[in-house]
Amino acid sequence: MLKDMAGSAAERVYSREPNGPRVEILGAPIERQDEALTPLALQLLASLHRRFNPRRLELLAERTRRQGEFDAGALPQFLTSTAEVRGGDWRIAPVPADLTDRRVEITGPVDRKMIINALNAPVNAFMADFEDSLAPTWENVIRGQVNLADAIRRTISFEDAATGRVYRLAERTATLIVRPRGWHLPEKHVRINGEPVSGALFDFALFLANNHAALARRGTGPYLYLPKIESHLEARLWNEVFLAAQDALGMPRGTIKATVLIETILAAFEMDEILYELREHSAGLNCGRWDYIFSFIKKFRNRADFLLPDRAAVTMERHFLRSYVDLLIRTCHRRGAHAMGGMAAQIPIRDDPAANEAAMGRVRADKLREARAGHDGTWIAHPGLAAIAREPFDAVMRGPNQLGVLREDVRVSAQDLVAIPDGAITEEGLRNCIRVGVQYLESWLRGNGCVPLYHLMEDAATAEICRAQLWQCLRHGARTADGAPVTVERFDRLLSAELDRIHGEVGAARLTQGVFPSAARLFERMIKSESFDEFLTLPAYELLS
Repeated sequence: MLKDMAGSAAERVYSREPNGPRVEILGAPIERQDEALTPLALQLLASLHRRFNPRRLELLAERTRRQGEFDAGALPQFLTSTAEVRGGDWRIAPVPADLTDRRVEITGPVDRKMIINALNAPVNAFMADFEDSLAPTWENVIRGQVNLADAIRRTISFEDAATGRVYRLAERTATLIVRPRGWHLPEKHVRINGEPVSGALFDFALFLANNHAALARRGTGPYLYLPKIESHLEARLWNEVFLAAQDALGMPRGTIKATVLIETILAAFEMDEILYELREHSAGLNCGRWDYIFSFIKKFRNRADFLLPDRAAVTMERHFLRSYVDLLIRTCHRRGAHAMGGMAAQIPIRDDPAANEAAMGRVRADKLREARAGHDGTWIAHPGLAAIAREPFDAVMRGPNQLGVLREDVRVSAQDLVAIPDGAITEEGLRNCIRVGVQYLESWLRGNGCVPLYHLMEDAATAEICRAQLWQCLRHGARTADGAPVTVERFDRLLSAELDRIHGEVGAARLTQGVFPSAARLFERMIKSESFDEFLTLPAYELLS
């Protein structure tokens, strides 16, 4: 088991052991950071980094190698090397009682007010997010860890300075699930022996080391969502991290439970294998629809025959998305795992009753589709959607889940998963991508990763779709519905016009000051670049403090 490292959170170098790891904190001091950067958490982080970071880097290099195959014209296939896993008769380990009913889960960043409101919402679980809905400034990340610790110990409160209202936890709260960052993201404010650490390992180590005992005392456990996984080998690495961390902290094996987001096209071809690798720690799979669409564009970005229509036209009824959903449900239920539905991006529209009713109708229809397909639960981004999301699942599900709905009717081929949807690319669709992409990036650079825009809750995944579609249209000279090609000159005109529109919506001061100019320049550079940035958050992260 681990023993506490020497050093305090007020120091830049934490380890004083002669042969121990050198842990350097490069971020500016944050109030209460000692409670997050505890010696035990940093020792666990150092141990995990030294043992698993080399393998993480190898797997990221493998992503690059596979991308080269797709650029050369290859398409993904189900793996022949793992056919025995897909054909085998095995099931995951049982999940804890507080994960058996997950019909409505709310998601959001780890700011203090959000955590309280989400845990108090009439939902089954809250996914506290260090990934797509959080801009990972050093302050956001450290305060997020402190906020989670306070929430787990039920000491969290928040006073709204504008209204004087005080927020506290209710007697009954939702089950907490935490999403660390993906394998690709670094945490630049921490170095171990001179090397930057993985954001995923940083988020995981601090959360687990500081809270596993408190979670156990409350009769729950460390539950996670794992993002951006592209292969079962990446899931295997997470499983090895879980085993090492549990052993180091003296926790029983299998205590950690993880739901994997199937939000990359490649992971869709390895669902059985991903569950198998995590079977002792698995709690199911989730249809991360927005990142999945982004991944579809990204992996086939250099192929002109893989152009998608406007973002608004790529609905879950499209064949490639419906196939992915059906395969996920069949795979999960065959293995005794939960099959979670995707995010409803709509938010209540308080100043327009007619528009609000139409938006809520779309949410209701989407959740009914998920419940009828056999999903065990779904995601929302706003507490005001909880009742609407719950209603279809309550009507369809007579028990806590639908694990008995085996969907043996489903037969999904590799061709089904890569079927290109038809539909138009329109100028209005391009304009919308510019408006959303620039404004989201500007907000992210200001430290806010969850942004309401035009009655939708946008996060990094939806902004990625906007950015990727624009890049792909420009790269291939796609023609819009009016027959005109997308050229650099046309993009420049649209960008200028949309910046003028944003100017009218948000005001001149915000557009010309602060980080807006940087956001617009970075967005423009990424769209016009010959090469495709794997994630917009990687170059943007260099601009964050």
